[in-house]
Amino acid sequence: MGRVAPDVLTVQVTFTIRKRGGRKVTVMPDGQKPERAQVDNTVVMALARAFRWKRLIDSGDFATISDLAEHEKLAPSYLTRVLRLPLLAPDIVQGIVEGRIAPRLAVLLKPFPVAWQDQITAWRCQPTAAVPRP
Repeated sequence: MGRVAPDVLTVQVTFTIRKRGGRKVTVMPDGQKPERAQVDNTVVMALARAFRWKRLIDSGDFATISDLAEHEKLAPSYLTRVLRLPLLAPDIVQGIVEGRIAPRLAVLLKPFPVAWQDQITAWRCQPTAAVPRP
């Protein structure tokens, strides 16, 4: 069960943190302030769990979703709904993590199209554009 994922993603972002009026402000290299992203930590955590659970099932650490649900002390129906999240288009996942796309968790746990372009169309979003909460 203690396997390490072979795929590692490293992201480097250059920025400076300055104190202004008692508050910490992120300053980008070109001197502009970054846009305030509204990241929903509940959704990001659900995504992280979904990818972790998928890896545990794919690796053979758990034979069934029921076994994994029992180990995680969760209802199999909830785990099944969350396990759909790795099927999201990579642009949508990235947009959620960056705060550009902000669906509520309840919306994400409902059935959605499998085809990535259909997902983008269904949520009326462009990979580079902000999307209002549905």
